Amino acid sequence: MTPMAIHTDTLQELDYRHLWHPYTDINAYEAAPWTCFERASGVYLYDRDGRAVLDGIASWWAVALGHSHPRIVEAIRAQAGVMQHAILGNQTHPLAVRLAAKLAGITPPGLTRCYFASDGASATEAALKIAIQYWHNRGVRGKTRFVALDEGYHGDTLGAVGIGFVPAFHAPFDGAVIKSFVAPAPHRAADTDDAADRACAVQAFAALECIVAAQEDQIAGVILEPLCMGAAGIRLYHPEYLRLVRELCDARGLLLIADEIAVGFGRTGGVFACDVAGIAPDILCIGKAMTGGTLPMSAAIVTEEIYDTFRNEPGRDRTFYDGHTYCGNPITSAAALAFLEAFEAEGVMQNVASRTPQLAAGMARLARHDAVHYHKSLGLIGMIALKPEVGGAALAKRIARRAFELGLFIRPLGNVLYLWPPLTTTEAELAQMLIYFDTAIERGQLPMSEPLPSADDGR
Repeated sequence: MTPMAIHTDTLQELDYRHLWHPYTDINAYEAAPWTCFERASGVYLYDRDGRAVLDGIASWWAVALGHSHPRIVEAIRAQAGVMQHAILGNQTHPLAVRLAAKLAGITPPGLTRCYFASDGASATEAALKIAIQYWHNRGVRGKTRFVALDEGYHGDTLGAVGIGFVPAFHAPFDGAVIKSFVAPAPHRAADTDDAADRACAVQAFAALECIVAAQEDQIAGVILEPLCMGAAGIRLYHPEYLRLVRELCDARGLLLIADEIAVGFGRTGGVFACDVAGIAPDILCIGKAMTGGTLPMSAAIVTEEIYDTFRNEPGRDRTFYDGHTYCGNPITSAAALAFLEAFEAEGVMQNVASRTPQLAAGMARLARHDAVHYHKSLGLIGMIALKPEVGGAALAKRIARRAFELGLFIRPLGNVLYLWPPLTTTEAELAQMLIYFDTAIERGQLPMSEPLPSADDGR
């Protein structure tokens, strides 16, 4: 019997018996209505009954060009029949070379050397190890720590957890990781106000500056998520903060690592969030959207100055002993190249520019509800935070469930609800997402057992 032929009830039973779901409360999952998506196309996910659901979060922020993009699907099929795997240790293959050159051409200035990894966390790990070994290769000892932002998230490997330690998630690993020096986040928990947001960024930077001054001899670099701290609750902040941190790193000779795994490739309104702020990091981490959400692939891209410190000298082995079996895999490279070709050829950035004001206006409309504390938006990221006194995180879960019943897939982050749609979302599709979101907030406090009226009321 093929998997497609398994009866739904049997599949659900097998799911509960064998599959371990990430970031999932096991008891809550088994008690909730069972959700199983079977196929996807464009901005829609389809469950086993054929019901179409709008993908409001681009499936964990990865499906930038929509599901089943024909150019990417065809590239994967074609390459699978030519060469499926080739290692990059002491050899190469054409697709990895072309992809590295392409990325060097579109990333912020000065980033010329592309180190491929598997997923976001492995790109973060590579970046941390590169930064530490950079200082070691230069003969500087003791620079093995990092400064990171409070509740920043950089992946779930132990090294990444150390620089993004969130007690609610990572308490069991407290004694197993090397923690970063933690600087306050530059995010202001209020509606957007450019002057106030800038002042908040400047104040947060002053605290980071003090940490660097006190611990400089231990610090290899600063790592942050540019403009949007995603897992912390879509914390959007002013680009002035990035400019100040870049200036500080230049003045102190520290490395700046920009984790754009979530926000890279057009999400913030620039091709990269660093572009919006007009800065270039020393190391750029990318992933998620890199293959259009089809296959796992990531990269850490560094400057020529960093790369050259890894050249061996007589009596000194400076080789970077790090590597993943599937790094730069031919099929994933083909998918990434097809994504980049489509990104340019299909005017994705123009669509982002068109949809940005529509999303901003829509989030502002959602903020009229009494349950909403504040809202913010940037590019094709829009968020609302709910007031703690009206239920906060519990209400957010109920609203997300109501949205799903209506036909919109979103996931709450604590008391925050957000839209992060594919970059190719049309005006009509985004309008429908906003209608469902609005209606879900209205009806989020109704008993879940109460029948849900239609939301197709034209608003």
